[in-house]
Amino acid sequence: MKIQDYKDLKVWQMGIEIVDKVYSITDNSPKAELYALTSQMRRAAVSIPSNTAEGFARRHTKEYKPFLSISLGSCAELNTQLIIAHRRNYVTKEKLKELSEAIDHEARMLATLINKLGRTTSPETRATSDESRATSDERRLTCNFPCI
Repeated sequence: MKIQDYKDLKVWQMGIEIVDKVYSITDNSPKAELYALTSQMRRAAVSIPSNTAEGFARRHTKEYKPFLSISLGSCAELNTQLIIAHRRNYVTKEKLKELSEAIDHEARMLATLINKLGRTTSPETRATSDESRATSDERRLTCNFPCI
C-alpha cells in the first residue's frame, strides 16, 4: 500500500493511540498536577504524532527526519514522566507497563523509519557535485514502507 497521507502511517496511528491512553490515565490526576506533570505528559504524548504528521507534510526526506527525531525524543520524555507518575502513585504498575510497552513499540517504529529514510539516497545521488547535491535535496519524499 502506498502512503498518501500521514494518517496512513502506522507510526502516526500508534501515536494517536498513545495520546488517547495518556489522556485517559491523566483524567484522574491530582489537581495539583494539572499544570505540572499532567500537562507535561499530555504535551509529550501529543508531540509524538504531531511531529510525525508535520514532518511528513514537508514532503522532503531531509526535512522529515528531524521531526521524526523530535517524536522519538518525545517518546523518551513521556516514558520518563510516566515513571515519575508511577513513583508518585498516580499511575498503577499495570498501566505503567501497558503504556511503556506502547511507547517503546512506537519508539522502535520511529527509529526504523528514520533509519530507512537515511538509506533512501542512491549511490548516484551521493556524489559530491553541486548538481548531484541539488538533485538529492530536491528529492521528494516517497514512503512505501509497509512495516511503518
